[in-house]
Amino acid sequence: MMDSRSARKHQAILDAATSVFLDKGYAGTSMDDIARTAAVSKQTVYKHFADKERLFADIVLATTDRIDAMVDLVADIPAEADALDENLTRLARRFLAALTQPEVIQLRRLIIANADTFPALGAAWYEQGFERVLATLAATFQRLTGQGLLKVQEPLLAADHFAGLLLWIPVNRAMFHGGPQHTEADLDHYATAGVRAFLAAYR
Repeated sequence: MMDSRSARKHQAILDAATSVFLDKGYAGTSMDDIARTAAVSKQTVYKHFADKERLFADIVLATTDRIDAMVDLVADIPAEADALDENLTRLARRFLAALTQPEVIQLRRLIIANADTFPALGAAWYEQGFERVLATLAATFQRLTGQGLLKVQEPLLAADHFAGLLLWIPVNRAMFHGGPQHTEADLDHYATAGVRAFLAAYR
C-alpha cells in the first residue's frame, strides 16, 4: 500500500497524463511530457507505471468508475404512471449532461483514435462504462414493462434507442467539430424531444 506522499505523486502523474494525452494524443505524448507536467522526475513516473501503454490504460479505465452514479440513477426510475414522462425526461437531461461534458468527448475521441492500436482497451472502456449503463437501462425498461408502464419486447434494443435519440445530435456534432456545439437549452430540447419519441414507440 502506498504512503500518502507516494499516493499524491501517483495521483499527480495520473492527472498530468490525462491532461497531456488529451492535449497531444497518445502518439504525441512522451513520458518526459508527463513527468514535466506532474512536476516529478521521469524515474518517478516509471516507478509508478511500467510504461506509457500501462499509464494510458490506467487513465482510460479509471474513468469508468464515474459511471457508477449514472448506473444508480438509471436503476432508480420509479414506477409512477402519471410521472413517467417527467421521470424519464429528468433522467435524459442528466444523461445528456454527463455524456456531453467536454472532457468526456475528448476522452471518447482519444480512445477511438487509438482503437486499432489498443482494441482490447477500447472494448474494456465501452463494456465497463457505457455498456453497463445500457444493460441497467434495459433491465429498468423490462421492469417498467412488467409493471404495465412500457411495452418493450427487446429491452437492450430499447435502451439503445433511448440513448441514440438523446445522444446522436450533440455527441456527433461535438466529435466532428472539436468542441461543444450545444447550449443548455439545446440539451433540454433533446431530452424532451427524445423522451417524447421514445414513449411514442414504447408506451
